[in-house]
Amino acid sequence: MTLLRSALFNAYFFGLTAVLTVAGTLQALVAPERSLRVAVVWARLVVAGARVICGIRLEVSGGEWLPTRGPALIASVHQSAFDTLVWLTLLPRCCYVLKQELLRIPLMGPLIGKTGMIAIDRSAGAASIRRLLREGDRAVREARQIVIFPEGTRGAPSQPLALQPGIAALAARTGLPVIPVVTDSGLRWGRRAFHKRAGVIHIRLCPPIAAGTPREILMRKLDSVFRAGVGSAPGDVDKLVD
Repeated sequence: MTLLRSALFNAYFFGLTAVLTVAGTLQALVAPERSLRVAVVWARLVVAGARVICGIRLEVSGGEWLPTRGPALIASVHQSAFDTLVWLTLLPRCCYVLKQELLRIPLMGPLIGKTGMIAIDRSAGAASIRRLLREGDRAVREARQIVIFPEGTRGAPSQPLALQPGIAALAARTGLPVIPVVTDSGLRWGRRAFHKRAGVIHIRLCPPIAAGTPREILMRKLDSVFRAGVGSAPGDVDKLVD
């Protein structure tokens, strides 16, 4: 059953993506400012498809920390491609920090560029940090909610990766509190995995780390929250950012 459901979902996913990419490209010719709306529709349909076809449900806790308007900075664990689309459905004006290679995908890449995401060349060293900060300024001016994956790439469940410095630089530049997020998405939608497994994907927002927190303390608190993971009791995780 899992194999059949996964095959059906992958066909649905790629078919939907192709259709909306073409539709979005055509719309961008006349109304590029609406490209983010196309991305949101795509993400909602993918999440709905995962629920209906694969039996993957989403459970969000810590909703009191979920931004409903204005600029915000979210630092999330990254386990799955699911993480790179779900925030479009949870935030009013999501702005992902993503790898620049995605902009080179035919048709989809230019469309991603028009949504106002922050594309970073991870091989550019200090230049990538400077671009991140400039684009972070722009996202704040536009009242966007920035989502960054401090680990820099997807990791396996229960195997946190080392944190990259971009989150600390972005927090210092924007002056925004950092909202840590843990998830177990990789258990249901694995990294480069064909199989999608029925069950619940948990996303937990944790209490924000105060604006102006020194870099070393910020990184230590984030690392502690990420390593505690989604399986810990809410109170235990909350203590890590106090």
